[in-house]
Amino acid sequence: MVLESSRSFMLLSVAAAVATIVLKTLAWRLTGSVGLLSDAMESGVNLVAALGAFWALTLAAKPADRKHHYGHFKAEYFSSGLESVLIVLAALAIIYAAVGRLQQPQPLEQLGIGLALSLVATAINALVAWVLLRASRRFHSITLRADAHHLLTDVWTSFGVVLGIGLVKVTGLTILDPLIAIAVALNIVITGWKLLHETASGLLDRSLPEEEQEMLEALLASHETDDIRFHALRTRVAGSRRFVAFHVMVPGRWTVQAGHDLCDQLEGEVAAALTRTHVLTHLEPIEDPKSWDDQGFRWEEG
Repeated sequence: MVLESSRSFMLLSVAAAVATIVLKTLAWRLTGSVGLLSDAMESGVNLVAALGAFWALTLAAKPADRKHHYGHFKAEYFSSGLESVLIVLAALAIIYAAVGRLQQPQPLEQLGIGLALSLVATAINALVAWVLLRASRRFHSITLRADAHHLLTDVWTSFGVVLGIGLVKVTGLTILDPLIAIAVALNIVITGWKLLHETASGLLDRSLPEEEQEMLEALLASHETDDIRFHALRTRVAGSRRFVAFHVMVPGRWTVQAGHDLCDQLEGEVAAALTRTHVLTHLEPIEDPKSWDDQGFRWEEG
């Protein structure tokens, strides 16, 4: 099956979350392991996050309108913000359950079947995470990338739980089960914090990565002559879209057509170098002192 949109990939993530919830919940019910319970709860977070991401991608795909001239691309950050909050809440619930099990340890049952079910669920998550990572590069989607990394965290978490329960089976030390669950919860908190930080950066109009900005500067520098100068280069990221703006200074004697042709060429080259990028240029006469007043417009110093 060929998936042609980021939303279709999120439906794949929803289906995977439902499947892993069923498998991990069954594994928990069979074994009584609080570690497997924590794993199942994280899959529940995956489901809610995937549904939120599908909604955000649907909204982000809407075209620009009179009230949203720059489109709805930032809607993707709502899903990553929701996911980060849900991750932290799930971690707190896991810790609560694990502390109770530390106070009242219980023997684990049917570990072989439970571990087998958990490993099947882990394999599903690993496969879907790989697919989503490839799709995130194709669509330049922070939502797909965040969901993929969350699933990968779930994969490593599951491996840790399986390893810990295996140790319980070998050593008979049931206390290892809640201790592993707490370790899983702390790992989940770290993931949530990273997602929250990335969401906040996006909402604050984070610039393009430094290597891409340097590439833009080199591209513009290759066009500079005594008659052509550039300044006030600004960039920002909004979901899957990037925005680039800069000022183009040319001799005042140039015709409007000549200036337009240069700007059109530059916009085309930037858009070709950076996919999914909107480029805005501003033409100014190079002889006018006012054209140089905003040289430091790229960012505030200090």
